[in-house]
Amino acid sequence: MFIQTQSTPNPATLKFIPGKQVSPAGTHEYRDRDSASASPLAQGIFALNGVDGVFLGDEFVAVTKAESSDWSYLKPQVLAAIMDHYMSGQPVLSAAADPQETTPEEVYTGETAEIVDEIKQLIDARVRPAVAQDGGDIEFHRFDASTGVVELVMRGACSGCPSSTMTLKQGVENLLKHYVPEVTAVEAVM
Repeated sequence: MFIQTQSTPNPATLKFIPGKQVSPAGTHEYRDRDSASASPLAQGIFALNGVDGVFLGDEFVAVTKAESSDWSYLKPQVLAAIMDHYMSGQPVLSAAADPQETTPEEVYTGETAEIVDEIKQLIDARVRPAVAQDGGDIEFHRFDASTGVVELVMRGACSGCPSSTMTLKQGVENLLKHYVPEVTAVEAVM
């Protein structure tokens, strides 16, 4: 099994591409070992010293290291953990895995609902594929029609990335403002 690795704009995160589908049921983010109980793969990676986060994308695993860790030591261990997982035949997510906990989505009506649909379509078609290239994900959280502010959740390599503010402001915000004149600003929320 050959696993490719790619750097991401976040120096604390590396993207591992095993050449197999990782998470067919959407993305999953784990910030500690306890939260990873639904994923044998994430648990195996968290068993390594120096791992601060695991993000499962459709065809990649993004691993965030602790500040005190060094990729030269941690990278071979992560590669081995991923290879061991796939060789074991275990599923990436356990059968009892619940979908990622999400906040109930706000219900929009009328013109605001149309604006939100357009925002979501732009994010899904233009932003998410580009961000996935860097080992992360961006999800729509909320739109305030009175102020024109769009709130987005940054996940994976994007969460805590030094260049994520620039990506939001110069990339996503400009894109949304161009196509959806009602948008005045884009902000990241936790």
